[in-house]
Amino acid sequence: QVQLVESGGDLVQPGGSLRLSCLSPKSIFNINFMGWYRQAPGKQREVVATIIKGTITTYANSVKGRFTISSDNANFMVYLQMNNLQPEDTAVYYCTSGGRHWGQGTQVTVSS
Repeated sequence: QVQLVESGGDLVQPGGSLRLSCLSPKSIFNINFMGWYRQAPGKQREVVATIIKGTITTYANSVKGRFTISSDNANFMVYLQMNNLQPEDTAVYYCTSGGRHWGQGTQVTVSS
């Protein structure tokens, strides 16, 4: 089954930064909608950030001003730059193409 592949998750201290990457197969890369979601233990999966046509971006209120989503459409990549990370950002982060295709996720843990 064709899947997206996330990378970049790690253990980081509060206030630290991480950059997540998502590589999509060309066949499922959706320039009209790519996004990052996250799921914390015991919680539902929630949207973090989305990017439409490589330029229009939206963010969850909880990450506005700290996270930045970007894409490299020519290489079928999507990124999530995360700054000033906090313990409540701890979750498995998933990349999605069009809300139909998903990766297996990458773990982000924020802890001192």
